[in-house]
Amino acid sequence: DSCSAVVLLGIVSVTLANEGMKVLVFSYETDFSFMVLIPQKEMGLRTFTLCMRVATELEVEWQIILFAYRTTDYDELNVWHKKDGRIAFYLSGNSAFFHLPPITTFKTSLCLTWESRTGLAAFWVDGRRSTYQLYKPGHTIRPKGTVLLGQDFVGEVTDLNMWDYVLPRSQIQALHYGHKLTKRNIFDGPPLIAFCNLRIITNIQYKY
Repeated sequence: DSCSAVVLLGIVSVTLANEGMKVLVFSYETDFSFMVLIPQKEMGLRTFTLCMRVATELEVEWQIILFAYRTTDYDELNVWHKKDGRIAFYLSGNSAFFHLPPITTFKTSLCLTWESRTGLAAFWVDGRRSTYQLYKPGHTIRPKGTVLLGQDFVGEVTDLNMWDYVLPRSQIQALHYGHKLTKRNIFDGPPLIAFCNLRIITNIQYKY
Protein backbone atom coordinates (compact mmCIF):
# COMPACT_ATOMS: atom_id res chain seq x y z
CA ASP A 1 0.00 0.00 0.00
CA SER A 2 1.65 3.22 -1.15
CA CYS A 3 -0.03 5.23 1.59
CA SER A 4 1.58 3.24 4.38
CA ALA A 5 5.04 2.59 2.96
CA VAL A 6 6.66 5.60 4.65
CA VAL A 7 5.72 6.93 8.09
CA LEU A 8 6.76 10.53 8.75
CA LEU A 9 6.35 12.94 11.61
CA GLY A 10 4.55 16.17 10.83
CA ILE A 11 0.85 15.85 11.55
CA VAL A 12 -0.75 15.16 14.90
CA SER A 13 -4.36 14.80 15.91
CA VAL A 14 -4.98 16.24 19.36
CA THR A 15 -8.19 15.82 21.31
CA LEU A 16 -8.95 19.00 23.24
CA ALA A 17 -10.57 17.94 26.47
CA ASN A 18 -12.21 21.29 27.10
CA GLU A 19 -13.51 21.71 23.54
CA GLY A 20 -14.66 18.19 22.72
CA MET A 21 -13.02 18.17 19.29
CA LYS A 22 -10.02 16.86 17.42
CA VAL A 23 -7.49 19.29 16.00
CA LEU A 24 -5.32 18.37 13.04
CA VAL A 25 -1.94 20.00 13.57
CA PHE A 26 0.27 20.25 10.48
CA SER A 27 3.60 21.13 12.04
CA TYR A 28 5.73 21.81 8.98
CA GLU A 29 5.33 22.34 5.24
CA THR A 30 5.71 19.36 2.90
CA ASP A 31 4.14 18.15 -0.33
CA PHE A 32 4.27 14.50 0.80
CA SER A 33 2.77 14.53 4.29
CA PHE A 34 -0.99 14.98 4.19
CA MET A 35 -4.34 13.44 5.11
CA VAL A 36 -6.51 11.51 2.67
CA LEU A 37 -10.22 11.88 3.45
CA ILE A 38 -12.97 9.42 2.56
CA PRO A 39 -16.35 11.15 2.04
CA GLN A 40 -19.50 9.60 3.42
CA LYS A 41 -21.12 9.81 -0.03
CA GLU A 42 -19.88 10.32 -3.57
CA MET A 43 -18.97 13.91 -4.40
CA GLY A 44 -20.81 14.22 -7.70
CA LEU A 45 -22.08 17.68 -6.78
CA ARG A 46 -24.04 20.54 -8.32
CA THR A 47 -24.21 22.49 -5.06
CA PHE A 48 -22.34 22.39 -1.76
CA THR A 49 -21.33 24.07 1.47
CA LEU A 50 -17.79 23.46 2.75
CA CYS A 51 -16.79 24.68 6.22
CA MET A 52 -13.71 24.46 8.44
CA ARG A 53 -11.86 26.34 11.13
CA VAL A 54 -8.29 27.08 10.16
CA ALA A 55 -5.29 28.80 11.76
CA THR A 56 -1.75 29.38 10.54
CA GLU A 57 1.31 31.43 11.42
CA LEU A 58 2.61 31.43 7.85
CA GLU A 59 3.16 34.88 6.40
CA VAL A 60 0.64 36.24 3.89
CA GLU A 61 2.97 35.70 0.94
CA TRP A 62 2.92 31.91 1.38
CA GLN A 63 0.77 29.86 -0.98
CA ILE A 64 -1.35 27.35 0.93
CA ILE A 65 -3.63 24.54 -0.24
CA LEU A 66 -6.57 24.63 2.15
CA PHE A 67 -8.68 21.91 0.49
CA ALA A 68 -8.19 19.73 -2.59
CA TYR A 69 -10.57 17.25 -4.21
CA ARG A 70 -9.11 15.48 -7.23
CA THR A 71 -10.21 12.80 -9.65
CA THR A 72 -7.86 10.92 -11.96
CA ASP A 73 -7.94 13.62 -14.63
CA TYR A 74 -8.94 16.87 -12.93
CA ASP A 75 -8.53 19.06 -9.88
CA GLU A 76 -12.27 19.09 -9.31
CA LEU A 77 -12.53 21.39 -6.28
CA ASN A 78 -9.62 23.30 -4.79
CA VAL A 79 -9.39 26.14 -2.29
CA TRP A 80 -6.05 27.95 -2.21
CA HIS A 81 -4.62 30.84 -0.24
CA LYS A 82 -2.54 32.66 -2.87
CA LYS A 83 0.75 34.48 -2.26
CA ASP A 84 -0.95 37.86 -2.78
CA GLY A 85 -3.42 37.10 0.03
CA ARG A 86 -6.43 36.30 -2.15
CA ILE A 87 -8.42 33.10 -1.71
CA ALA A 88 -8.87 31.14 -4.94
CA PHE A 89 -11.78 28.76 -5.62
CA TYR A 90 -11.14 26.32 -8.48
CA LEU A 91 -13.57 24.02 -10.24
CA SER A 92 -11.68 22.07 -12.96
CA GLY A 93 -9.84 24.98 -14.48
CA ASN A 94 -10.15 28.74 -14.19
CA SER A 95 -10.63 30.12 -10.70
CA ALA A 96 -12.65 32.76 -8.89
CA PHE A 97 -10.63 35.03 -6.60
CA PHE A 98 -11.88 36.57 -3.38
CA HIS A 99 -10.34 39.28 -1.19
CA LEU A 100 -10.95 38.09 2.37
CA PRO A 101 -9.59 38.98 5.82
CA PRO A 102 -6.25 37.25 6.44
CA ILE A 103 -6.04 33.82 8.05
CA THR A 104 -3.93 34.19 11.18
CA THR A 105 -2.80 32.25 14.24
CA PHE A 106 -6.30 32.77 15.68
CA LYS A 107 -8.84 30.34 14.28
CA THR A 108 -10.88 31.60 11.36
CA SER A 109 -14.29 30.11 10.64
CA LEU A 110 -14.25 29.68 6.86
CA CYS A 111 -17.14 28.46 4.71
CA LEU A 112 -17.62 28.30 0.94
CA THR A 113 -20.98 27.96 -0.81
CA TRP A 114 -21.65 27.34 -4.50
CA GLU A 115 -24.60 26.25 -6.61
CA SER A 116 -24.52 25.21 -10.24
CA ARG A 117 -28.00 26.44 -11.16
CA THR A 118 -27.09 30.12 -10.73
CA GLY A 119 -23.31 29.93 -10.45
CA LEU A 120 -23.45 31.96 -7.23
CA ALA A 121 -20.35 31.44 -5.09
CA ALA A 122 -19.39 33.12 -1.82
CA PHE A 123 -17.06 32.72 1.11
CA TRP A 124 -18.16 33.21 4.69
CA VAL A 125 -15.56 34.40 7.22
CA ASP A 126 -16.57 34.22 10.88
CA GLY A 127 -20.22 34.23 9.86
CA ARG A 128 -19.99 37.16 7.42
CA ARG A 129 -20.53 36.68 3.69
CA SER A 130 -18.29 38.02 0.95
CA THR A 131 -19.79 39.50 -2.19
CA TYR A 132 -21.22 36.88 -4.53
CA GLN A 133 -19.40 35.95 -7.69
CA LEU A 134 -20.88 34.18 -10.70
CA TYR A 135 -18.71 31.14 -11.29
CA LYS A 136 -19.24 28.14 -13.55
CA PRO A 137 -23.05 28.01 -13.80
CA GLY A 138 -24.20 24.63 -15.09
CA HIS A 139 -21.03 22.87 -13.94
CA THR A 140 -21.05 19.47 -12.21
CA ILE A 141 -18.28 18.26 -9.90
CA ARG A 142 -17.30 14.74 -10.88
CA PRO A 143 -17.47 11.85 -8.36
CA LYS A 144 -14.96 9.11 -7.48
CA GLY A 145 -12.15 11.42 -6.42
CA THR A 146 -9.90 11.85 -3.41
CA VAL A 147 -9.79 14.66 -0.87
CA LEU A 148 -6.38 15.76 0.40
CA LEU A 149 -5.97 17.96 3.45
CA GLY A 150 -2.80 19.59 4.72
CA GLN A 151 -0.54 19.41 1.68
CA ASP A 152 1.87 22.41 1.75
CA PHE A 153 0.03 23.68 4.85
CA VAL A 154 1.35 24.57 8.30
CA GLY A 155 -1.20 25.20 11.04
CA GLU A 156 -4.37 23.74 12.54
CA VAL A 157 -7.64 22.53 11.02
CA THR A 158 -10.77 21.67 12.97
CA ASP A 159 -14.48 21.19 12.27
CA LEU A 160 -14.19 20.18 8.62
CA ASN A 161 -17.76 19.64 7.44
CA MET A 162 -19.49 19.50 4.06
CA TRP A 163 -23.06 19.33 2.77
CA ASP A 164 -24.41 18.69 -0.74
CA TYR A 165 -26.61 21.80 -0.54
CA VAL A 166 -26.19 25.47 0.37
CA LEU A 167 -26.72 26.22 4.03
CA PRO A 168 -28.78 29.32 4.82
CA ARG A 169 -27.12 32.32 6.44
CA SER A 170 -28.59 31.52 9.87
CA GLN A 171 -27.02 28.05 9.94
CA ILE A 172 -23.60 29.24 8.76
CA GLN A 173 -23.63 31.86 11.49
CA ALA A 174 -24.77 29.28 14.04
CA LEU A 175 -21.89 27.04 12.98
CA HIS A 176 -19.45 29.91 13.52
CA TYR A 177 -20.71 30.29 17.10
CA GLY A 178 -20.30 26.58 17.77
CA HIS A 179 -23.92 25.46 17.64
CA LYS A 180 -24.86 21.96 16.47
CA LEU A 181 -26.42 21.71 13.03
CA THR A 182 -28.16 19.05 11.00
CA LYS A 183 -25.98 16.08 10.13
CA ARG A 184 -23.33 16.74 7.51
CA ASN A 185 -23.84 14.29 4.67
CA ILE A 186 -20.41 14.41 2.97
CA PHE A 187 -18.01 15.06 5.86
CA ASP A 188 -19.29 14.98 9.42
CA GLY A 189 -16.91 16.18 12.11
CA PRO A 190 -13.22 15.26 12.26
CA PRO A 191 -12.73 12.91 9.29
CA LEU A 192 -9.88 10.81 10.68
CA ILE A 193 -10.39 7.95 8.24
CA ALA A 194 -7.37 7.40 6.00
CA PHE A 195 -3.83 8.68 6.20
CA CYS A 196 -0.86 8.87 3.85
CA ASN A 197 2.75 9.33 4.91
CA LEU A 198 2.15 10.60 8.42
CA ARG A 199 2.06 9.68 12.07
CA ILE A 200 -1.14 10.25 14.02
CA ILE A 201 -1.21 10.79 17.78
CA THR A 202 -4.72 10.53 19.17
CA ASN A 203 -6.56 11.02 22.44
CA ILE A 204 -4.08 13.45 23.98
CA GLN A 205 -5.89 15.36 26.70
CA TYR A 206 -4.71 18.93 26.24
CA LYS A 207 -5.87 21.68 28.59
CA TYR A 208 -5.10 25.39 28.59
